[in-house]
Amino acid sequence: MVKQQPMMKALKYILFIVLILVIGVSIYIAVQPNSFEVKRTRTVNAPAQVIYNNVIDFKNWEAWSSWVEKDSETVITLSDKTAGVGGSFTWVDSHGNGSMKTLEANPPNTITQELQFGDFEPSKVTWNFETTDDGKTNVTWKMNSDNVPFIFKASALKEGGFDNMIGPDFERGLEKLDSIIVESMMKYSVKVDGVTNHGGGYYIYNTTSVKMSDFKSEMQEMMPKISEYAKKNNITMAGAPFVLYHKWDEKNNAVMFSCCIPTTAQVITTESDILTGQLEPFKAVKTTLTGDFENLKEAWDKTFKYIENYQLTAPQTGPMLEVYLTDPSLVPNPANWKTEIYIALDETK
Repeated sequence: MVKQQPMMKALKYILFIVLILVIGVSIYIAVQPNSFEVKRTRTVNAPAQVIYNNVIDFKNWEAWSSWVEKDSETVITLSDKTAGVGGSFTWVDSHGNGSMKTLEANPPNTITQELQFGDFEPSKVTWNFETTDDGKTNVTWKMNSDNVPFIFKASALKEGGFDNMIGPDFERGLEKLDSIIVESMMKYSVKVDGVTNHGGGYYIYNTTSVKMSDFKSEMQEMMPKISEYAKKNNITMAGAPFVLYHKWDEKNNAVMFSCCIPTTAQVITTESDILTGQLEPFKAVKTTLTGDFENLKEAWDKTFKYIENYQLTAPQTGPMLEVYLTDPSLVPNPANWKTEIYIALDETK
């Protein structure tokens, strides 16, 4: 019994030291700042509206969440409303449960959300989408709080600070978001609809002949001019704008074309470079491209292949149209653009 006393004293001393350390560490954690801010930015090669449309709807988040990627057992429950202000979802993972809710939205520039873990005080999450001069978007994802719970301070201290604890997950999430957005914009389909009848009609147009390499830039200047003329003069449009190809000469690197706006009646124009034309109804092979204009060459190639396979004849003087059913300024994701191609057929055969 006498021999145990020194051991008991030593044990009490050790426990006292441990208690002092625990108290000291607790005090150190407690006096850490009650606020934090973590922010990451990534430049994505996509319009701000396309990225905003993805982020504003929580049903898209699981696909690019770095936390779900790390914890495959995460269970996400979507609310009845997932998009826009009031949209929300909850989750349960190996660390507990949480919820997310959208509080404010200013499309396509900013989103403000509330993130809550368990019953702790919520943190504020903000998104900012800034368009760059070259048409890309700087996406900034930020989280901050002014009332950090003790347990979160402890976790952050263990990880070397909130920036080290949360920042890498933000970086991975933005990386995955970037990949998903860019991939979604590249989707397209080409469907040769077959032989149909085009109704023809009146149109106003401007026309030019350029090198094939200059076609895109020239067309992008000409089409707005003809559209602006129609609006300025209160001309009723009878359909979607289109390009009428008069000559496509790859051998000599030349293309002659007109940018056209269909009208409900013949228009007497007042400017020398804006003319009036008329298409007679004609039989044609029609092809529909859903996707970026960059895929138009494939659409044209498939249309000509269809004509060849079915032994049809397309006279060189017949109309060849490219009809733009979608206004890119209203539909930012090119995967949703629709373009129709019409190649006139020889009706005498």
